[in-house]
Amino acid sequence: MLFRMLYDHKLAQAAYLIGCQRTGEAIVIDPERDVDRYLDEAKRNGLRITAIAETHIHADFLSGARELAERTDARLYLSAEGGPDWQYRWLDKKSGLPAPVRTGGQAGGGSYSHQLLQDGDTFKVGNIQFKVIHTPGHTPEHICFLVTDLGGGASEPMGIASGDFVFVGDVGRPDLLETAAGVTGTKEASAQLLFRSIQRFKELPDYLQVWPAHGAGSACGKALGAVPQSTVGYEKRFNPAICDAGSETQFVQSILYGQTEPPYYFARMKKENRDGPAILGQLPEPKPLSVDDLKNALKKDVFWLDTRRWPHYRAGHLPGALYAPLNTAFPTVAGSYVEPGRPIYLVVEEECVREAVTDLIRIGLDDVVGYVTPQVQQEYAQAGGKLATNLSMNITDLRDEQLDGSAVLLDVRRADEFEAGHLNGALNVPHTRLLPNLASLAKGKRHYVYCHSGSRSAYACGLLQRHGFDAVQLEGGFLDWQKAGGKIVR
Repeated sequence: MLFRMLYDHKLAQAAYLIGCQRTGEAIVIDPERDVDRYLDEAKRNGLRITAIAETHIHADFLSGARELAERTDARLYLSAEGGPDWQYRWLDKKSGLPAPVRTGGQAGGGSYSHQLLQDGDTFKVGNIQFKVIHTPGHTPEHICFLVTDLGGGASEPMGIASGDFVFVGDVGRPDLLETAAGVTGTKEASAQLLFRSIQRFKELPDYLQVWPAHGAGSACGKALGAVPQSTVGYEKRFNPAICDAGSETQFVQSILYGQTEPPYYFARMKKENRDGPAILGQLPEPKPLSVDDLKNALKKDVFWLDTRRWPHYRAGHLPGALYAPLNTAFPTVAGSYVEPGRPIYLVVEEECVREAVTDLIRIGLDDVVGYVTPQVQQEYAQAGGKLATNLSMNITDLRDEQLDGSAVLLDVRRADEFEAGHLNGALNVPHTRLLPNLASLAKGKRHYVYCHSGSRSAYACGLLQRHGFDAVQLEGGFLDWQKAGGKIVR
């Protein structure tokens, strides 16, 4: 049996390629949309992808299961659990991609080859057996796969592909149906389901390896570990969420407390993954813009994402451009601040264009049509082109008289951070939820914006400025305020 984890460090997402070397068949579990990397990895190991599986309908990235099925005609193995609201709605909507983007099969539409799975079902890929366990809680339809290498002589499973059910050091949050998808009144019931699923997990043998879908940095849990894999026995002993599952009441209280606000784009991902992600065929290829092209593009209703570092953005950026540096936060910022349906342009170094495009399509932002390099933007400015700037000051220079009735102190950290300590009189709107809450802010007032150290407040100021707010970024953030002995409200 061949086993490979393919990891996206920005979304902290793991997909798994599992192959039977004897028959040359392979399965991919929980793929993202840039499917060439799975095809390439399979080819490098002399395998062909004949099966695709998902543990659940994802909320944090746009699934590549449909894309990969179009490219390979592989059979899809998907959950039939969870009730009518959480069934896949695209299985009879095969588009049939034309050559040369297809790698096998025939074009022409119809239904995808698929098998809908329920608790206890089994299927095989080559000589490898997969057994389904229904593990609701994170989502109603969530399933896991017990993997047994029959071809290697095993009669018991080696590991469990646990999806967003059990992570290293955590379990999948049960509140997303309510806090992200807007299904009110579901988080307590989901937490109760998760508690019961954990009881089933405790019955599994300790030796089983645990192959989770996420690691540290994912918003699908509270405190995911940075170790990529674990064992059932280790998680039973040392996973705080599982150890807290002594009583249902205690567990529900514990697991729901302190969950972070989900990024704004999660609700869109959940719906698109259920109804059917758009087929790409190939990655978008944005065109490089000259100075004249840039002038024309600035006349259009588009989104600009400026990937440069904050000092460069603050000193001069294209009017309306969002601050979105190409770091691990890039998908979260872009997904939370860009509204789909309008073209996207980038300010980005030439060698980073593909990276930015890949990050964007993984969260369903496909309309990336053009880009300018920082050098072209500089030429535009030297030719008299208008640039915008941002106001900033160190948070320790903030004075009470600046926070009179004409100003707002805006804390863009998470709610749990705010509750643990904040500046007197601050309003809390987490930066990933700022876009849908803009209407609640006073546009005629100056907003002094802070976070923990300065990064999130910079993202927020870019968004506020785009929407016509007077915003000042408070450098150093809560950390500097605390070190300077500033007054803190708890």
